[in-house]
Amino acid sequence: MKPKYVITALIMMLLMIHYESSAQSAKAENNLDEKVKKFLNDHSGRWYDMNVPFTDGQLIYDIIIKNNYKSALEIGTSTGHSGIWIAWALSKTGGKLTTIDIDETRHKEALKNFKEAGVSEFIDARLADAHTLVKQLNGPFDFVFSDADKEWYKNYFLDVDPKLKIGGCFTAHNISGRGRGYGGTGEFLEYIRSLKNYETTVNSSGGGVSVSYKKADK
Repeated sequence: MKPKYVITALIMMLLMIHYESSAQSAKAENNLDEKVKKFLNDHSGRWYDMNVPFTDGQLIYDIIIKNNYKSALEIGTSTGHSGIWIAWALSKTGGKLTTIDIDETRHKEALKNFKEAGVSEFIDARLADAHTLVKQLNGPFDFVFSDADKEWYKNYFLDVDPKLKIGGCFTAHNISGRGRGYGGTGEFLEYIRSLKNYETTVNSSGGGVSVSYKKADK
C-alpha cells in the first residue's frame, strides 16, 4: 500500500474512533441527565432539613454552566439537594464538588441521594466542622455556595476569598436583597457589597441567593 493511502486510512480510523467516543460520551451525558431529572422530579416537595428550593438549585446550576466552572465548594450539604444541582452542572464542565456538613445523619442521607441521583463520582462529601475544614482546604475554587450557619457567613467568605479564582463566584443562601436577614446574613451582605473587587447582586426568586463575582484580587 502506498504511503498516501496508509495516511488516509489512519486518518479515517482516527475520525471513526473520535466519532464513536463522542457518541458514547453524548449517550452517557443524556443518560445522566434523565437520571438526575427523574430523581429531582420524584423528590420534588420532599426536601426538608434546610435544603434549597428548586428555583435556587436551577440558579446555581445555570451559573456554573454559563461560566464553565470546574472546582466547586459547598458549605452546608444538608441532605444533598443543592449538591445534586451543583454536581450535575459539574458533570458537564468536567469539574468536581467538595461539600461539607457537620451532621452525620444529614451527611449519610446526602450520600444516599447523591448515589441515587447518579452524581456521586462528581462529589467529595466531607463529614466535618466547616469552621475548621474550610480554613484547611487548599483550593483554588471557582464556585462557592454557602448555606451553613448564617452567623458564620462572613467568616466563611474571609476564609475562602484568598482561594477563589478571579472570575469565580461566591454565592450564599437565605439572603435578603434589602440587606436585612437573620443570623449574620445582613452583616455578610453589607460587607461583600462594600468590596470593590466583587460585583454582588441578590436573586430573590427563591430563598434569596447573593451572587458575587470576583473581578480582581483586591
